[in-house]
Amino acid sequence: MKTLINRKAIIITAVAVLIAFSSVVSINVWGGSGPVTIVANTFSRPLRALASTVANVFESIYSSIYRYDDLMADYEKALMSISVLEAAYRESKEIAEENERFRALLNFRERNTGYDYVDAKVEDRTSSNWSSSFTINRGYVNSDIQKGNGVVTEYGMLIGQVSEVGAKQSIVVTILDTTFAAGAFIGDEGGNATVKGDFNLMRSGLLMLDHIDENLIVLPGDSVVTSGVGSVFPVGLIIGEVVEVLPHNTGIGRYATVKPMRDVTTIMYVYIITGFEAVERD
Repeated sequence: MKTLINRKAIIITAVAVLIAFSSVVSINVWGGSGPVTIVANTFSRPLRALASTVANVFESIYSSIYRYDDLMADYEKALMSISVLEAAYRESKEIAEENERFRALLNFRERNTGYDYVDAKVEDRTSSNWSSSFTINRGYVNSDIQKGNGVVTEYGMLIGQVSEVGAKQSIVVTILDTTFAAGAFIGDEGGNATVKGDFNLMRSGLLMLDHIDENLIVLPGDSVVTSGVGSVFPVGLIIGEVVEVLPHNTGIGRYATVKPMRDVTTIMYVYIITGFEAVERD
């Protein structure tokens, strides 16, 4: 195979040399483009056209590569600009949310001047089929919170109760937890009932409203607030609203399911009520 290639190369080289020599001779004899030169030009014209085309293609490829580098540089600059804008948007959004939270808390404090608060941030969550709680960054070292304190949002919605107090962290059981219970008023009529966490309802994000006064009318959509019974929680903290009223399996009495006004699984900032003036609801 190598021998065949070498022979072809020798033949092609010889022909090229012959054509070149003939062209020189033709020019010297004829004083210009003689027959040999004309023939050579005729045969070489397609080759020159092909060479020109190849050169144009390579020039186009080079220009494309150069342009691609420019486009990539512009693209990277655009990405950096977008990143800066996104960071600025996140920061402004966080500031706006914080301002809204403070405005809501200020409004709540103005309506409830007898409350003492400690703000806290949720650091960890624990949720299972039998419990619902979260950890906050406040304890007996960095605050005056105590076990049993109510935990609310900036809008005064009750979301839980302090169950354990550590040095710099504490545990809050949410209103969905099976250990939670509070006296409750229903709708505009008031009445007495108990709202509590229930094992079966917890997985659906609902509470149970039980021990409802026999003569009290309870309808879906009625609000449920704390009654202040036992002086554990202040009067009027929003808990949720009635979803459905059902008879007990025993056939005696009735209960209602209650949907919390705030999703306790997503909240990030809370306020612990460390003191309040007990007020009886009319």
